[in-house]
Amino acid sequence: MTDTLPDLLLIGCGKMGGAMLAGWRERGLSQVLVVDPHAPSPIAGATLLRDAAEIPQGFAPAAVVLATKPQEAPASLPAYARFAGQAVFVSIMAGKTVGFMQGLLGPGAAVVRAMPNTPAAVRQGFTVAFAGPGVAEGQRALADTLLAATGAVDWVAEEKLLDPVTAVSGGGPAYVFLLAELLEAAAVEQGIPADLARRMARATVAGSGALLAASAEDAAQLRRNVTSPKGTTERALAVLMEQAAWPDAISRAIAAATERSRELAG
Repeated sequence: MTDTLPDLLLIGCGKMGGAMLAGWRERGLSQVLVVDPHAPSPIAGATLLRDAAEIPQGFAPAAVVLATKPQEAPASLPAYARFAGQAVFVSIMAGKTVGFMQGLLGPGAAVVRAMPNTPAAVRQGFTVAFAGPGVAEGQRALADTLLAATGAVDWVAEEKLLDPVTAVSGGGPAYVFLLAELLEAAAVEQGIPADLARRMARATVAGSGALLAASAEDAAQLRRNVTSPKGTTERALAVLMEQAAWPDAISRAIAAATERSRELAG
């Protein structure tokens, strides 16, 4: 049994916006208007509009979810300033700060900034959120409900933490997919047939993630559990754990992504 969600306005219905919409429908969505000039028509369970000017007079959403591209925000967001003071704005735009959005929506706009990731598509996402000034307790609770429709949600008290969150969690699936890609390629190099290499790499990454999620042990202990003394895994890890290998590369990668998130705020 699901509780009916209030009326919503979704701006942008790409991969992440579409994943959120699907999760909301599963949770008893009442009515949602989607504004997206690029989305294919129709969108199941939603009324698709091509422009903000098409929003019916009198429509009063409880939340406006900003899932548009960050570079489109300066031109598109001012059209939704009329909802400030009644709706909570929930933004999943990378890099764009609460202050930036209030500059376009009005200083009184209640803004929640969130960073989900792509496993949201299978309801296994992880979202970290920050509530800006003026967000009421009920608005934060609604935002939490909307974000939880695609997976786990956690909150931070400092907005600046969303930059490294973007680097680690937001981009993290790409790093995991790269691992599967490289495992597959290395298996082929060692003579394993390509179709078997792909199945093996994908199953290994997916199964390891499932074990990590189900285990009470931390990642380091799970790694040690696989590593027999003087065995094959120990030999491989000696290469991967050299300071110039994974430890340094992962650190530099996260630092680079964090810095790029900060740049996007401008």
